[in-house]
Amino acid sequence: MDLDVALPFETDVVLPDGPVATRSRSDGPRDPEGRAEPAVEVRRSARRRRTVSAYREGDRVIVLVPARFSRAEERRWVQTMLERLAASEAKRRPSDADLAQRADELSTRFLGGRATPASIRWVANQRGRWGSCTPSDRSIRISSRVQGMPGYVLDYVILHELSHLLVAGHGPDFWALLAAYPRLERARGYLDGVAAASGLALSDE
Repeated sequence: MDLDVALPFETDVVLPDGPVATRSRSDGPRDPEGRAEPAVEVRRSARRRRTVSAYREGDRVIVLVPARFSRAEERRWVQTMLERLAASEAKRRPSDADLAQRADELSTRFLGGRATPASIRWVANQRGRWGSCTPSDRSIRISSRVQGMPGYVLDYVILHELSHLLVAGHGPDFWALLAAYPRLERARGYLDGVAAASGLALSDE
């Protein structure tokens, strides 16, 4: 996710690049779900004049600001961008009930309604996978790491686990079930990129 905000002034003064400032905000403000905000890295650019951008990179938030910013302006815009980023992500963070509805819709659309989980919920204890499925009790768990990712990525993770209700392994029959999903490779590439940027051994295999 990348947010761009136009600044309310148009001076073209360009200052030399300042140092990269990295600082933890673990004891600072909290996001809408009460979690500590992530570490923030501020990058100053002499080429950036009228915009501020923020995006996540692994467990950090990168904020790009003009080199001419004063420290006070930097602090103000960092906080503004953290708040906007959190608000935007919150809108893309469905509840367990929303997950159940999406699972039903995806099963109907891509699996002929054959995959019907008994439960599907967010969990925070999945370190090595994006989701998991227990066919014996038809339960599905989606890693909280997926929260805030684009909808097509979440849909892929849900559909992946739904398919495991029908086929246990990752053989040809399994991937044939997912072949109809139009953003299959794009979603898998997105997850691979997140895992690589975070230095995590996460896979959808």
